[in-house]
Amino acid sequence: MENAPSRAIFLAGPTAAGKSAVAEGLCERLGGEIISVDSMQVYQGLEIGTAKPSLADRQRVRHHLIDVVTLEQSFDAAQFVRLAGLAAQDIQARGRRPIFCGGTGLYFKAYLEGLGTAPPSDANIRAELEATPLAQLLEELERRDAVAFQAMDRRNPRRVIRALEVIRLTGQPLSAQRAQWSGAGQSSTSMIGLTRPMGELSHRIHDRVDEMFRQGLVAETESLLAQGLADNPTAMQALGYRQVVEHLRGQRGLAETIELVKIRTRQFAKRQLTWFRRQMSLEWIALSATAPHPDWAALANKL
Repeated sequence: MENAPSRAIFLAGPTAAGKSAVAEGLCERLGGEIISVDSMQVYQGLEIGTAKPSLADRQRVRHHLIDVVTLEQSFDAAQFVRLAGLAAQDIQARGRRPIFCGGTGLYFKAYLEGLGTAPPSDANIRAELEATPLAQLLEELERRDAVAFQAMDRRNPRRVIRALEVIRLTGQPLSAQRAQWSGAGQSSTSMIGLTRPMGELSHRIHDRVDEMFRQGLVAETESLLAQGLADNPTAMQALGYRQVVEHLRGQRGLAETIELVKIRTRQFAKRQLTWFRRQMSLEWIALSATAPHPDWAALANKL
């Protein structure tokens, strides 16, 4: 693909595993720049709930694909592939190393293996699905594609609707279409997965969620609603924001909302781990409280 000094590195893993700190450490040691692989950090204004890198972090290490669209705009895997490709070319042209870092598995998969053959959206089918209760949609999805049903975030109407839209348009299970991805674009020498013991990962998630609310996640969500958050179906599915919007609409109290965000984030982290282990050929590195960073010298030699 590229010569060794500028060859891309791919760093994946569940939320709160410590990916950003490792990516920044690699950038400082290898002369790299980070390409964010996060479907929510692309949105301007979604700061606290997406755990965006701080201004100080972005001044120390250059980040790409953060704050690239407003809440009035949509963003998808195709846009990610195009913008990430341009960013990687720019980084390599300057003799530096692109380090793809994040937890959005579909974006990694699309960049490495292509977007597949999923058809474009159909307005009539989409309107019919959006008018159908979620429970009924889930029944259809389980009946027509049990594999996708088990793997999917079934609380996310947007993903359920898109899966059924593709199934109806193609007549084929979504899981079968994704299985056609070859894996040919993956290189084990530059594909790193980060993990932690599940108990420790849960503790880090709890601490992160508590800190988000201390930093003002509720106030940020109120401000985003005034800017049109509720009209963006993708951004409205962001963990934390979705639950806070429900809180602001009177569906539950604050303490219950904080606990729910913790539960949903733990569930999301488990799904991420399962997805990455099944879908990507990663060389896994286990971090822990006693070993918070990888062996930098050994890792650098591999890359």
